[in-house]
Amino acid sequence: MSDMIETPKTGWTRRLPLFIILAVAAIGAFTLNDYFTFEALRDNRETLIAFRDANFLLTAVVFMLTYVVIVAFSLPGALIATLTGGFLFGTMGGSLLSVSSATVGATLIFLAARHGFGERLKERMDASEGTVGKISKGIDENQWSMLFVMRLVPVVPFFVANLVPAFLAVPLYRYVVSTFLGIIPGSLVYSSVGAGLGEVFARGETPNLGIIFEPHILLPILGLSLLSVLPVIVKAVTGKKDL
Repeated sequence: MSDMIETPKTGWTRRLPLFIILAVAAIGAFTLNDYFTFEALRDNRETLIAFRDANFLLTAVVFMLTYVVIVAFSLPGALIATLTGGFLFGTMGGSLLSVSSATVGATLIFLAARHGFGERLKERMDASEGTVGKISKGIDENQWSMLFVMRLVPVVPFFVANLVPAFLAVPLYRYVVSTFLGIIPGSLVYSSVGAGLGEVFARGETPNLGIIFEPHILLPILGLSLLSVLPVIVKAVTGKKDL
């Protein structure tokens, strides 16, 4: 009898972290859009620069913690945060801080989702027959390729790329490595845009946030995506399960 009473509580407890994240994400989507904007960065740029010059290490720590919270709770503002990193710390410094912070935040939501739903959902998918089972098996056999493509292709929402691997029981180390490496190209692009915001502000213009979709940027990223799925193509052509 005691087991029957404790089981529901255990299930609810396991899912609670993810439910909290989703709740905060929903609230943030409606309340924070006016705070994480290009205009807010422009209007507060002098204050940010002065604070950075007086407290460089503290600024870096606060920036990283803020970025982790944004990603972990799927709050709006990751793009503006990346621009801010480039603006305050330069292309390379801003990109390094952004990538590291985004990886930590993504890992937190990954662990919350996997702890709450991932293991049981994966078991059900593995036990399924037909289309669902085939999809699950196909993803299992090509995890590295799947993970890198989700991070490299800019049309895949970051929030989705955080949750799907958790629901498919992807090993943590694969998730962390693919996340860190996969978001570097996009982070470098937007950090470089952020690093040039001083001149943009001086001209009274707005940055081109669609730059990642321009051919000279998008084509190399798509090339990397193609390389990441090359093992899948080779397997399909040769009929081998493992390379």
